[in-house]
Amino acid sequence: MTNHATTLLQHGRNAPNQERIEGNWHVYPFDGALEIDYVDQAGNPTRRWVIARELKVGPGKMLLGGIDMSDDGYRGFRVDRIERLEDAETGLVVDRNILDWLMKRAERQAKERRKALQRV
Repeated sequence: MTNHATTLLQHGRNAPNQERIEGNWHVYPFDGALEIDYVDQAGNPTRRWVIARELKVGPGKMLLGGIDMSDDGYRGFRVDRIERLEDAETGLVVDRNILDWLMKRAERQAKERRKALQRV
């Protein structure tokens, strides 16, 4: 992943900063620059660079939402179609239990946000 991606990690002005419920979806704020190997609905593999902003957990699926750097568009990526990811900040490569890794990171970030609010 390119080094400039880490400069994009600053929390976006309109990025969610609190957990919320949207219909049947539980939405967790998520910050990170990720390189993902993704397989689309037609079975085509692609490599994407994503500035992740949220993790949505819903009935039977989980979506990683963020800015797809290839077209600067906001996209939702089904987590079950992500075959590999690399965290641009740490260089950590995850190719198994991706759903678990994303949830743990979202939970850790939520805990850090709550802790920061207590200091204010």
